[in-house]
Amino acid sequence: RNDTPQLSKKAKKAAAQKHANAGLDFGDQAALSRRAERFQREHELERQKSTRGQASLQANNQNAHLLNRISRADSPSVFGTNPDDPEADPNVLDWDKYTIVGTNQELFKDYLRLTSEPKPETIRPYPVLQQTLVELKKRWREKVSYNWICNQFKSLRQDLTVQRIKNEFTAQVYEIHARMALESSDMVEYNQCQATLKNLYDLGIPGKHEEFTAYRILMLLHGRNKSELNLYVGTLTPRQKRDPAVQHALQVQRALSMGNYHALFEMYWNAPNMGAYIMDHFIDRERIRALMTMTKAYRTLSLPFIQSELGFETATEAREFLSTHGLAFFTNPNAPDREKTVDCKSAAPQLAQIYEEKYRRVGIKGAI
Repeated sequence: RNDTPQLSKKAKKAAAQKHANAGLDFGDQAALSRRAERFQREHELERQKSTRGQASLQANNQNAHLLNRISRADSPSVFGTNPDDPEADPNVLDWDKYTIVGTNQELFKDYLRLTSEPKPETIRPYPVLQQTLVELKKRWREKVSYNWICNQFKSLRQDLTVQRIKNEFTAQVYEIHARMALESSDMVEYNQCQATLKNLYDLGIPGKHEEFTAYRILMLLHGRNKSELNLYVGTLTPRQKRDPAVQHALQVQRALSMGNYHALFEMYWNAPNMGAYIMDHFIDRERIRALMTMTKAYRTLSLPFIQSELGFETATEAREFLSTHGLAFFTNPNAPDREKTVDCKSAAPQLAQIYEEKYRRVGIKGAI
């Protein structure tokens, strides 16, 4: 019979740990010491980089043009992963090493991806870039091609980046380009601008912070990213929450979470700034969800009622939406649009299938 007393799980773990520590030889102790020293050095390097980055920003804010010339190889980019940032492509040189003052006097210049050291004669200086922005806004009002405008704005953003100009003018450039991209349904460029604007605002650079905060909330609603949305809403300041555009975006969030489609489509028609352009990207999905609810509550739905509840401008637009989605189950198909009614029993199964196939998964072009 074994008279050795049984040890508890906690005691066994403590004994095993003691045995393991006793087994460490001098070489193991030396390795642990070297590892601790390495972590300490890395922590100190990160702290120094952060300090230098703040100093660079302060100097740039004081000198709104290119008097601030910095050529440090170890300086981190504040923009993160951005097409205008060399770190986005490992094959592109680190532009921080080659900060320059441009000498090019042309107002318009095509965008070309830099793969070598930028030359001053190909980069426009700050005063020229300011004139370029004025001319681009004028051309946009004259209804020139969006593709040309987008190309010019990417070139403008590039010239700002290689010269490390990060100030209120920089934020204005990205804000204007983002609005133009929204108006043209170019979500790739919009998301790139939004990502850079977030970094600029985080650095304390003034701009239309509240407007783009509202856009960000709507984009997160579009992507149905609930966890990130909740975290982002939790960081909003009292000033941001008082802004009408942010309040509208939060009301949209509340309507979606409660399934209040009546309130949602009212806010769609009353969206401030350019919020409706973002809502356009998920409004059809919410119309299908609303119809799924409505067909469970009614035996038939009149087309004018669907038009009114789901935010269509005309009954014809509502009919075309139903036809496009294979939902034209009218009890009186030959009647005028204002008299048509939908058979809910026939439409309900099709609605569920359409939602699963077309709207369950969300793909956002250019999401960052």
